[in-house]
Amino acid sequence: MRDRECNIAVTGGVHRLIIPEFTINFSQARMLAPDGRCKTFDAAADGFSRGEGCGMVVLKRLADAEQDGDRILAVIRGSAVNQDGRSSGLTVPNGVSQQKVIRQALTNSGVEAKDTSYIEAHGTGTSLGDPIEITALGEVFARNNDNPLLVGSVKTNIGHLEATAGIAGLIKVVLSLQYKQLPPHLHYKQPNPYIDWDNVGVNVVDK
Repeated sequence: MRDRECNIAVTGGVHRLIIPEFTINFSQARMLAPDGRCKTFDAAADGFSRGEGCGMVVLKRLADAEQDGDRILAVIRGSAVNQDGRSSGLTVPNGVSQQKVIRQALTNSGVEAKDTSYIEAHGTGTSLGDPIEITALGEVFARNNDNPLLVGSVKTNIGHLEATAGIAGLIKVVLSLQYKQLPPHLHYKQPNPYIDWDNVGVNVVDK
């Protein structure tokens, strides 16, 4: 759209649980939470829960939407894409790569890290992945506990929609802006002890 190859786009994702093979594979790899709940950032985080969903948004350049009198729910100022890169395993995120893509997205959007108040995290809910993600956010946004970055993950509400996870998080943030409320991040009772909560400058929105 920025290159004016199109003027309007419908984008999103659909995820259905139709065949058992993926669930069996994830289960055998011990990636799924035994109780079926994503306990992201909690000490009890032990895997994710698979979910189904469909989400779509209509995208248009802001000037065109304003000229056409469209109902505008949110503005996407910028984006960035990278690949997780080398790590010690498939289920182990690369914190340095996470920092790079966040910094690139901020640069592309013209938004200062200090002006960001909330992050919708990936947050699958693993004892290893959660600390890496929170630490990466802490490094980029460099807050203190007097002015923390707020964070949450829609996966605690509806499970991991896999191919639809990104659009689910986007829709959650758009609805949060529309209603001026952040929904509570669920199943957060005891903070993950592998995260340096006292110094990372990040607070989970648990209410």
